[in-house]
Amino acid sequence: MKKLIIAGALACMTLHTNAENKVFRISTNQTDLILQVADNGRLYQTYLGEKLLHEEDIKNLRWDVHPGSDASVSQRGWEVYSGSGNEEFYEPALAITHNDGKTSTYLYYVSSSTKEVEGGTQTTINLRDDKYPVDVTLHYVAYPEENIIKTWSEIKHQEKKPIILSTYASTMLYFNRASYYLTEFSSDWAKEAQMSSQQLQFGKKVIDTKLGSRAAMHTHPFFEVGLDQPVAENQGEVLMGTLGWTGNFRFTFEVDNVGNLRVIPAINPYASNYELPKNEVFTTPEFIFTLSYNGTSEGSRNFHNWARNYSLKNGKGERLTLLNNWENTAFDFDQEILAELMKEAKHLGVDMFLLDDGWFANKYPRKDDKAGLGDWEVTHSKLPGGIPALVNSAKEAGVKFGIWIEPEMVNSKSELFEKHPDWAIHDENRETYYYRNQLVLDLSNPKVQDYVYSVVENLMKENPEIAFFKWDCNSPITNIYSPYLKNKQGNMYIDHIRGVYNVMKRVKENYPDVPMMLCSGGGARCDYEALKYFTEFWCSDNTDPIERIYIQWGFSQFFPAKAMCAHVTSWNKNTSVKFRTDVASMCKLGFDIGLKEMSAEELEYCQTAVSNWKRLNPAIMDGDQYRLVSPYKSNHMAVNYVSKDQNKAVLFAYDVNPRFHEKLMNVKLQGLDANKMYKVEEINLMPDTESTFKSNGKVYSGDYLMKVGLEVFTFKYAQSHVIEITAE
Repeated sequence: MKKLIIAGALACMTLHTNAENKVFRISTNQTDLILQVADNGRLYQTYLGEKLLHEEDIKNLRWDVHPGSDASVSQRGWEVYSGSGNEEFYEPALAITHNDGKTSTYLYYVSSSTKEVEGGTQTTINLRDDKYPVDVTLHYVAYPEENIIKTWSEIKHQEKKPIILSTYASTMLYFNRASYYLTEFSSDWAKEAQMSSQQLQFGKKVIDTKLGSRAAMHTHPFFEVGLDQPVAENQGEVLMGTLGWTGNFRFTFEVDNVGNLRVIPAINPYASNYELPKNEVFTTPEFIFTLSYNGTSEGSRNFHNWARNYSLKNGKGERLTLLNNWENTAFDFDQEILAELMKEAKHLGVDMFLLDDGWFANKYPRKDDKAGLGDWEVTHSKLPGGIPALVNSAKEAGVKFGIWIEPEMVNSKSELFEKHPDWAIHDENRETYYYRNQLVLDLSNPKVQDYVYSVVENLMKENPEIAFFKWDCNSPITNIYSPYLKNKQGNMYIDHIRGVYNVMKRVKENYPDVPMMLCSGGGARCDYEALKYFTEFWCSDNTDPIERIYIQWGFSQFFPAKAMCAHVTSWNKNTSVKFRTDVASMCKLGFDIGLKEMSAEELEYCQTAVSNWKRLNPAIMDGDQYRLVSPYKSNHMAVNYVSKDQNKAVLFAYDVNPRFHEKLMNVKLQGLDANKMYKVEEINLMPDTESTFKSNGKVYSGDYLMKVGLEVFTFKYAQSHVIEITAE
């Protein structure tokens, strides 16, 4: 140990001299993040903002130009990965308790490298403590075309015994502006992605979650910060960031005594003093961010393009339309009922029938949500032919077959819990608290990981033609104790999520072509790490189209339409089937409604809408989205999509709850080619209904449509218009 410390110290002393003033430029086509090794051998941020045009300007940047008010006695800068216990007085990125009980960490530059990766350039910077054998590696991937930067850190050591990590951020970003305005995304069941804003003042604002699993139920892992002005859609500089972590996360926004802002994205260290053994690597989640200089609309398109190209599973592929049975039947179905619903799916024109909850368990059959979770064998009395018979029925009907699972959970009333109570996270010394009558399986345990993976594997081995999985997660972690980890409970929240990823990775490796929906009692899982393994996510169990307008507006800030599932259901029958379908058509379209509920005209309408949605996929699923009219700022909402070649666009316009004879404004489109001529035509009309859209069938220049716009709003409650725009 002593030799290692001395060797490390000597190495750092040598590197301090060699690396002095070394500069790292992490660049996209629009943004520069400049880091510099100072004369003390440590790494500092010297610039983050709009791309600098001249290399000479970068040489003029200094690491020590943002000192605190005590600069006369302490020379300090914006340290990129500040350790606790040093001369920095604010929130650190890293806190360690070493083998000798001491808690200070000073990190010095050691080495660096760059390499080309898909879509961009990766910069790797190695740092080391000069007194302890602790190494931190910082990773940055810059995606030039999408104006996205992704960053994460790795921590390891060679101390004799495990060290304790009590803080472990993914990165730190700094800003020096006159003011800062935060937009956050709060949530609850059926109230996902609710946007609210506030000005950040001196001190800390913390957004965090402590739920462990179903972790984003109360707040989502993304944010927006307006620099010098409140966040706006189409103007102003805004930082938009999201953390790729499906567990507990924490965003810290700290404004210091002289008005500088530091932003620290991290795993939430709550109840997670992590014991890290020698030579093991602790990898933090990826933090993905963009700096937009033209508001959130541009920033969202940065994220959408990046996600489709590099992050979302099968991001460039097609998506399946579907008919789900949950809202129609709930748990009350049998083989014959499902076979009839598959025929309805074909008649509707969708690609797939999706069987939801209620198909499994025998000793404790799944009749409601109080029993059966964990026992993943088909209920013989309900489905005597098993899943193979359902797959065959789907094939006979001419649709694909998908199925719902919730493999991370267990009911106490199940054979699995009777055999392996130690596989569930719970404290036998306490009275058990059940959230939705269930417990969370302990995925830190490799045996449990194998079992959860086997749920998918067994289904696929018996039924290789299963075309889709809906993967649910309905409970946060309760009764906090891991029987597997025993005296290492500080590792539980983190190792559990890593176990979840281990399972997801195995599923993707072995079944790469099977689409999967990420669900968590609605939208409580919505991060880009999980979406490496899922093609889409379920935004909310709330399918009331009025509420969905707000929910989908919020999620669209960070996720492309093809990642967001939206279904037509019977929620809010005060709205028409047309309105509900038009709202769902803004995202990945599905249905969860009985066709027998519909009139002949409504069914014909839905068939036409499905056909139109499929035809317009190049614009809606793979094109550029422009949010035009916010439901938060008006009684209406509008968004348009434009194909990459600018030859096709779709405008969705909604009258949400208009006031009596309020002033109605034209909707000005965005993203069109100003010099092209476009025909505008209303589609998704009810049968035998004439369009009341005044511009229907007319031709306008893109310039006119973007500067003058179209008169599409009305005074009627819950009315919708879908306008197809085609280059002539």
